[in-house]
Amino acid sequence: MVADSWEPEERVWCAAGALFRSQSGDVLLVEPVYKTTWEIPGGIVESGESPAAACRREVAEELGLTVPIGRLLCVDYVCPPFAGWEGLRFVFDGGILAGPEVGSIRLQSEELASWRFVAVSEAVNLVAAPLARRIEQAVAVAVAGGEARYLENGRPRPGS
Repeated sequence: MVADSWEPEERVWCAAGALFRSQSGDVLLVEPVYKTTWEIPGGIVESGESPAAACRREVAEELGLTVPIGRLLCVDYVCPPFAGWEGLRFVFDGGILAGPEVGSIRLQSEELASWRFVAVSEAVNLVAAPLARRIEQAVAVAVAGGEARYLENGRPRPGS
């Protein structure tokens, strides 16, 4: 076997996002200009970039916020037909945003039309189904603590 000679035939895409909560427990969602469903802040992990670094970069680009990004809450393996492309979605704890941080949000207008805090029960109606399940799982870990969760298409893997 020759080192560094193997190249994958297909790429498994990675994306990373942050779960931000308000003091009352609502979650922050952003409204992309290029699709009908809402998202959590985040985006594609670039070549040579870690998911955590991508999350920090995307939050800074999309919201204008330079805030600490906390621990991993969940990682979700998604594949068609549940997503447009096969990949891994990482959700990190953005923590609780209050006062000055909320007031300093500046949207990347080329990508985002608006943002808002919504109750988890409302968020699940605004986002795609796998993300709705991912948000519920991530909130559970953020609030109750415990280990990060491994998901498949937004659901805990049977037997885990």
